[in-house]
Amino acid sequence: MPELSRFFGIVITMYARDHQPAHFHARYGDDEVLIEIETSRVLRGMLPRRGLAMVEEWCELRRPELRAAWDSLRRGTSPDKIAPLE
Repeated sequence: MPELSRFFGIVITMYARDHQPAHFHARYGDDEVLIEIETSRVLRGMLPRRGLAMVEEWCELRRPELRAAWDSLRRGTSPDKIAPLE
């Protein structure tokens, strides 16, 4: 499970050969959420409100890189790191 990005204590990861729809995992402490790449919609889990807002903003800003990371993992290659939210 490659770590794609890290910001403000939030760790963004993506699994190879994970189920559709295209999504990523965001962890903050003991909380975890799965976010759909195309819509920024929560698929499962929860984060504190402020953390979730930052993850959703980051997803909006980094959607092309997230799509590329998903495609890369589907092809069996390592994705590039993605810039954090600043």
